Amino acid sequence: MMADLSMTPSPIEKTTSSQSALTHGTWVLVADGAKALLLENIGDADLPVLELRRLDARDNPPTHDQGRDRPGRASGTPGPRRSALQESDWHRLAEDRFADDLAAMLRRRAERSGFKRLIIVAAPKTLGEMRQAIHHTVADRIVAELAMDLTNHPLDEIAALVAAATVPDSRD
Repeated sequence: MMADLSMTPSPIEKTTSSQSALTHGTWVLVADGAKALLLENIGDADLPVLELRRLDARDNPPTHDQGRDRPGRASGTPGPRRSALQESDWHRLAEDRFADDLAAMLRRRAERSGFKRLIIVAAPKTLGEMRQAIHHTVADRIVAELAMDLTNHPLDEIAALVAAATVPDSRD
């Protein structure tokens, strides 16, 4: 018996299925130390469309513009020895506080069932700080983490980069 060739899809009719973690309804947090975009994929894994849900931005000037105090001095040992303390990096402290605030916001939203799946895309230092602050309620919903700073990219470019970066390596 011969196969019916009319039932075989032509190359144009064949569909591909993306294995990207950026599926419909997945939320994406894109952040650096001073700006964060909370996005939701209203498209699908093959054609992601990110929609802005929340924008946070903080003014965080360099440390030299935030304070001019000289570092303190410590005299922890008996005798005349004293040593200078390291100067505070106010800029870095503000970035860390922002990452902690983002982790708290994600926890509140997760507890209100705001999302089921989350991808975090953050500048490496911000991602590291967030990892320390993220509650297990949020951690259980994270499907991917990307150490990238995409906060100043257009949404369609973010969608394409995140989709491409979250496809599992076929060599595994």
